[in-house]
Amino acid sequence: MPTHTMRAIRLHEFGGPEVLRYEEAPVPEPGPGEVLIRVHAVGLNPPDWYAREGMPNVPPELKPPFHLPLIPGTDVSGVVAAVAADVTGFAAGDEVIGLLRFPTALQGGAYAEYVTAPASDLARKPAAIDHVHAAGLPMSGLTAWQFLIELGHDHPSPFQEARHRPMALDGETTVLINGAAGGVGHLALQLAKWKGARVIAVASGAHEAFLRGLGADEFIDYTKERPEEAARDVDLVLDTVGGPDSRRFLRTLKRGGSLYPVYFGEFDDEENAKLGVTVTATQVRSSGAQLAELGLLLDAGTVRVAVDSAFPLADARAAHERAARGHIQGKIVLTVG
Repeated sequence: MPTHTMRAIRLHEFGGPEVLRYEEAPVPEPGPGEVLIRVHAVGLNPPDWYAREGMPNVPPELKPPFHLPLIPGTDVSGVVAAVAADVTGFAAGDEVIGLLRFPTALQGGAYAEYVTAPASDLARKPAAIDHVHAAGLPMSGLTAWQFLIELGHDHPSPFQEARHRPMALDGETTVLINGAAGGVGHLALQLAKWKGARVIAVASGAHEAFLRGLGADEFIDYTKERPEEAARDVDLVLDTVGGPDSRRFLRTLKRGGSLYPVYFGEFDDEENAKLGVTVTATQVRSSGAQLAELGLLLDAGTVRVAVDSAFPLADARAAHERAARGHIQGKIVLTVG
């Protein structure tokens, strides 16, 4: 068993990247159904900075419970150090990946040398890739999977009444992905290509070669032209940027088409009905089973995770500063010695 303290990044107050402190913290104990993981790498995601800021834009009744000091981070790749007595699927020494306790807890705890996780959140690490690339997969890969391939759960969405039902993708489908170079975007592009769809990738010009290399059929540089004017007769828009500007993509869709904003915006049900389009979203949830399916695609070389940059755990502040600068190609990852 590990010693009882570890190095971790903790928040003692909310704020900018400077509140991330690298310090000693107690090693967590796995509870029933849980696994203790020796962390090798951690993927960064927007909820990490929302947690760091104390989720100032979220109404109090929607905030998950959290208390300080808090260890952020949900995306992990590592090795099982110990398992609770009731866990059968994993054993010490197994290499695993997971999206931890999302969205039920902000206290993911992954920015640390050790973290506990429900065994149901975990899958075997794809053998074909290293921990750094594997750590970039969980949240972004599951978001792309649950939006485009299969929801895989029946939890109600906080954003809408209706269940999100992904449109069937095949060789007849044209999919436009806005923010295609980012974590969710670059994986969604590859999943759409796996299903045979024609993909239009929207990003800034610096990412064109990268996205064509992942299989984009068409590329729109949003710094040179407005994608909502350049694209027409699209079956599906996956808007990984989302938010209030997402409505502009409605005019790119054919009747019967769908717009999936990853960050929900303001939409008018009457306008959508008049256009004959569906606007639907979901909130990503932890799923070891779905991660295992994604892992098979990574092992086959069908999908790959791109790493924008990697920083040692002690430099989490610099990693968050990199995230804030934007124009990310793939994933930002923390490495844990």
